[in-house]
Amino acid sequence: MWKILIPKKIAFGENAAKEFEYPDNALIITTTESKIYEKWIEYMGIKNYTIYDKVTPDPAIETIEKIKNEFEGKNISCYIGLGGGSSMDVCKYLSKLTGVPKILIPTTFGTGAEMTTYAVISFDHKKKLLQDEAFLADAAIVDPYFLPGTPFNIMRNSACDAAAQASEGFDSKLSNPLTKLFCKEAFDILEDAIINDKPELLPYGAMLSGIGFGNSSTTLGHALSYVFSNEGVPHGYALSSCTTVAHEFNNSVYTDRFKKICQKLKFEPLKLKLPLDEAADVIMPDRGHLDNNPIDVSKQDIVKCLDKIVNSNPLA
Repeated sequence: MWKILIPKKIAFGENAAKEFEYPDNALIITTTESKIYEKWIEYMGIKNYTIYDKVTPDPAIETIEKIKNEFEGKNISCYIGLGGGSSMDVCKYLSKLTGVPKILIPTTFGTGAEMTTYAVISFDHKKKLLQDEAFLADAAIVDPYFLPGTPFNIMRNSACDAAAQASEGFDSKLSNPLTKLFCKEAFDILEDAIINDKPELLPYGAMLSGIGFGNSSTTLGHALSYVFSNEGVPHGYALSSCTTVAHEFNNSVYTDRFKKICQKLKFEPLKLKLPLDEAADVIMPDRGHLDNNPIDVSKQDIVKCLDKIVNSNPLA
């Protein structure tokens, strides 16, 4: 038996966020600067809302508890996670704690967080991947309004993230015929967008990737990436070398195609301050990714993968 979980409502395309009917007394949770979210709010046309804009990248459980306490008893009708993966992950966890419904609106693409039952939250300064059906959005709104003017570094990190998710999700032990269908279609679209310079296709490919990997999980590439993210490397950038090496380890059908995408996006080699053996010790408890990898992974395997990442250039 297998199953697919997707948000109760998905609104996709031009003007999707503008035409959506928002409830009164919503709490908008965001990480973005006021000049960015004010532009979005004006575009959305939402009325009677409150803003919480103090979410930081790699959000901590303490932030979620602070928001919960601050707005308890204020009859919030829904949470709106507006921004990147961090604001949406906070929204997901907060909704699980309080039972208040959530609307997720990405202001960039790549994480797929608006489509998934996953959230990444930091506990004691360490990122942890969590999965719960309660994290699934009541409504997800994907509007390419954000695309014009997106800086190149954000664009390429997001594109790499989405492609890594689609290809790792295809290979996952938890994949099934329908998740593979979504992941394959997503990767094909993202590859076309990146290799042939069609950025308008990226949000759609990322959305499909979110549905695919959100029901099958990412694998070794993501597990490897978090030790680099812990040292400040943007997530998509970290995945460029990490997923390339992971695909080689797994003999993935996407090995060469993913590497070519990363070469087109001109990612630089990665460095790691943490000794490789210690980094492997950090990675090994990440069973949410490693248990779903198509090939069993030992600590020695992880050390070898890390060595390839930092001491040779896997994208050369």
